[in-house]
Amino acid sequence: MKFWILPLVFSVIKVLGSNTDQGDQGSCSLHKSFPDTFTFGVSTASYQIEGGWNADGKGVNIWDTLTHDHPELIADKSNGDVGPDSYHLYKEDVKRLKELGVNFYRFSVSWSRILPTGDVSSLNPAGVKYYSDLIDLLLQEGIQPMVTMFHYDLPQYLQDMGGLLNPIFVNYFREYARILYMNYGSRVKHWITFNEPSESCILGYGSGALAPVLKLHGVGEYLCAYHVLLAHAEAYHIYHMNYAAKFGGKVGITLDSGWFYQKSPGNDLVERAMAFQLGFFANAIFSRDGGWSKILQEIVDKNSMSEGRVWSRLPPFSPEEVQKVRGTADFLGLNYYTARFLEPANYAEPANPSWERDQNLTYSVDPSWKRAKSTWLYMVPHGLRDILKWIKLAYENPEVIITENGWSDSGELEDDLRVEYLKGHLGAVLEALQAGCRVSGYAHWSLLDNFEWMMGYTEKFGLYRVDNKDPEKKRVAKKSARIYKEIIKTRFCSDNLSSEDGYSN
Repeated sequence: MKFWILPLVFSVIKVLGSNTDQGDQGSCSLHKSFPDTFTFGVSTASYQIEGGWNADGKGVNIWDTLTHDHPELIADKSNGDVGPDSYHLYKEDVKRLKELGVNFYRFSVSWSRILPTGDVSSLNPAGVKYYSDLIDLLLQEGIQPMVTMFHYDLPQYLQDMGGLLNPIFVNYFREYARILYMNYGSRVKHWITFNEPSESCILGYGSGALAPVLKLHGVGEYLCAYHVLLAHAEAYHIYHMNYAAKFGGKVGITLDSGWFYQKSPGNDLVERAMAFQLGFFANAIFSRDGGWSKILQEIVDKNSMSEGRVWSRLPPFSPEEVQKVRGTADFLGLNYYTARFLEPANYAEPANPSWERDQNLTYSVDPSWKRAKSTWLYMVPHGLRDILKWIKLAYENPEVIITENGWSDSGELEDDLRVEYLKGHLGAVLEALQAGCRVSGYAHWSLLDNFEWMMGYTEKFGLYRVDNKDPEKKRVAKKSARIYKEIIKTRFCSDNLSSEDGYSN
């Protein structure tokens, strides 16, 4: 998943120049190489690539429901019923991973394939076996699995009970995590509890722009975030109490954020934006004090009072909950795609409260930035360097894995802009490493062209093309795949890299 919040927050994008000093754009240099301990990978998500939506006992999830009941909400009226069909063709995917030479493969488990209703009483042996076979094959090929537990596709049964807004969700997620640890813990060393929970909460329960399309803006976003953080903490503590000593793995969370440049002097707007973006979830886990960011809490509490509410729209953490959540990550997964400039928005209050309006910021772009097929995605590689440096200072330099970073187009095989994007952002990672940031890995999004949520198959992010009209779903390497392979092989990020032949398409 990408920086999905941008289409809403930047609904009116002003294209402006700026004299803000952003430094260089980030580049690959022949004189820069990645440390031997640095790992390379690619990412995917279950609903976006698996297909097999009702195969072998899988239950219905919220994206099955949305795409079947409201196809008109998807750009091309498509769905993930089949797509690249990785449920049946996972061996082909592993072949491509081996071809690339990646060190790890980040994929997500479909909760409803393992537990069709979301509850352990509905355990599906066929679903358990599918991921077990995938993990075994990856390890056989020398590729480490990095498993995401939740990548948007909540079992519909749990959504019918209120989904992420129901406090009982915390218990269901804890037991789901336990099932995953019990079945795969001896083979999986990197676990990610949630992928981009801000997208699920803000767009799923706030604006209604993503499944489950609930428009509870100003309230739903924060209640959802509160429960997600508690659920994440439960999964973390279960692992470290019962499995960490035995299996020696790590548990983290993947958060998404752009980087921001303030057009006026100072950095107060940047700090406000980061409190609502990365800090929305990161502060409770990674900050020294824990809990909500002070900036976020003061703004939402004040706005809630001005709206005549009896209590704040932001659920308070108890002192016990603050301590339970604080420090519950062995690494931070970061999904970075793009950046923006900031100015005050000066919204009239109180009116139409929402997470977006609480920020009271206007976002804009530089006309020199190249834009992808996705309207929200601009090429700003130095933003990755700068957000990593901010994380180092704000959260005492935690281990960071870039779990997503990618570029959309129309599916060209000679995808030169994706190559430029890839090189620029890897150059930015190298600069962050030189600045002392603890970045341990990079995963490109995505392995395959796949179902891109509300955009269907109209935008392509893959290193490999997949023709969904082809019954065989043939995977065809793009130029970017060949370039990425060379970078992984040489551990050099060079502006003079050229693609090589020898790919089995």
